[in-house]
Amino acid sequence: MSAEVFSYESLVHAVSGAVGSVTAMTVFFPLDTARLRLQVDENRKAKSTPAILADIVKEEGLLAPYRGWFPVICSLCCSNFVYFYCFHWMKAGWLKSRQSTPSTDLIVGIVAGVINVLLTTPLWVVNTRLKLQGSKFCNSDIRPTNYSGILDAFKQIIRKEGVGALWNGTFPSLLLVLNPAIQFMIYEGLKRQLRRGASRELSSLEVFIIGAVAKAVATTVTYPLQTIQSVLRFGQVNTPAKTSKLLPSLQTLKGLLVNRARKLGVLGLFKGLEAKLLQTILTAALMFLLYEKIASSTFRVMGLSSGHYKRR
Repeated sequence: MSAEVFSYESLVHAVSGAVGSVTAMTVFFPLDTARLRLQVDENRKAKSTPAILADIVKEEGLLAPYRGWFPVICSLCCSNFVYFYCFHWMKAGWLKSRQSTPSTDLIVGIVAGVINVLLTTPLWVVNTRLKLQGSKFCNSDIRPTNYSGILDAFKQIIRKEGVGALWNGTFPSLLLVLNPAIQFMIYEGLKRQLRRGASRELSSLEVFIIGAVAKAVATTVTYPLQTIQSVLRFGQVNTPAKTSKLLPSLQTLKGLLVNRARKLGVLGLFKGLEAKLLQTILTAALMFLLYEKIASSTFRVMGLSSGHYKRR
């Protein structure tokens, strides 16, 4: 497998995935802002996504839905580069000339997700803080932050909360590697079904639809954990002094889920799901479309198109 680690093909997949995800996230970024605000601010009344965005603009200004865009894009670019690179070099090394299967895609996706989480969680902690900085919360228990940028956020978090705080939300994030793993398993499976063994390039509409379906299923299944992940990454809610400051354990995760369900009901675990589905489905569909087009164009220019499609 070592030969595939530094392969040109893995690099093309990684760059294509990173560019596609950054472009798609930029287009649909306000939807992610609405989702995050509903997840973290428990006292904010759940409304339709357009109504939430209208409230944010009214309370905080026209550019508020794009607050924190730069750190999110930096984190997303690094995260997807790592994930796509790991996913494809491991898959290439595992399969060699064999045909891929759903179980293979799931296992490779999980391993790639674990590597991605351990390497990029500090970036996501910082971008969550920056994205919510300056927001007007309905929950008085939330403490405001004052970071001048990405580097200042890293410095302040390490100084005030310790290095371990940069990995807040790591435990649910490790569980959430199931999200991209399920997403890629469904996406690759649907792609194989549409090709039915033929080495052809899917149409733009086909890629868009299967990308949307794959992300919708993965997001709905894992959404409660995503909510707790956002709360832990933000980390600015006042808690009792006896609460552990160590990295979240299974007991902490269970306690947060139960507490949220008691306060908001079982449906409270899915607060913001509408905004998340709208954002993530459209973003994932556009990301996969751009990813496939960039990758296939690059392979075609380099004369690798035919072999590339036979291996996937």
